Amino acid sequence: MVNWHSLETVFLDMDGTLLDLHFDNHFWLEHLPRRYAEYNNLSPEEARDTIIPMIMAERGSLNWYCTDYWSDRLDMDITGLKAEVGERIGYRPHVTDFLDAVRDTGLRSVIVTNCHPDPLSLKLQRTGLDSRVDNIISSHQLGKPKEDPAFWQDLAGLEAYQPAATLMVDDSFPVLESARTAGIAQCLAILAPDSRQPARDRHPDIPSIHHFDEILPALRQRQPLPSGQ
Repeated sequence: MVNWHSLETVFLDMDGTLLDLHFDNHFWLEHLPRRYAEYNNLSPEEARDTIIPMIMAERGSLNWYCTDYWSDRLDMDITGLKAEVGERIGYRPHVTDFLDAVRDTGLRSVIVTNCHPDPLSLKLQRTGLDSRVDNIISSHQLGKPKEDPAFWQDLAGLEAYQPAATLMVDDSFPVLESARTAGIAQCLAILAPDSRQPARDRHPDIPSIHHFDEILPALRQRQPLPSGQ
């Protein structure tokens, strides 16, 4: 499923890959509409009918992920509202064991996320995830989302990598297709990003797992990189 011996770098999505997507889904589908209803004297149903189409219209764009954009559009402090349900932020199963194994084998681990820097900071404070990886890059630093194949070329300006020796793990099929189009040699899909939702169907062309315990044994068999690499 993954040729660990050919790799130097592991790119990792955050939400739905390392962290439980339940937090984000709960926020956008339940908490935000409820708070928007309170602020605007609407019923929760009216709030959802207003907000959800606005959000879906931006799907795949950087605005979809941009806290500043939605704070301005809805006239609400999105990051502050996210902090109200911050206790829901947490790891997906087996993630810490996986990240420890990546580090033990000497591979470079880099979080490559569409998450805006403000909620990213909140999630790092809650989880300490930044201490478990070598680097974290938000697509907002590059001004384009991971769904854009040009993102991966621009990414090399912040994180030098060899596409032929790189694995990308993500719960988004469009992102993985974008990475593959950009030349990243190996891609792996997460099928169970939200602990409260059923797993999704597999992608016809991209290998997939439900949880990281499925690939941990093979990863742990990989020999560490020689010193200096």
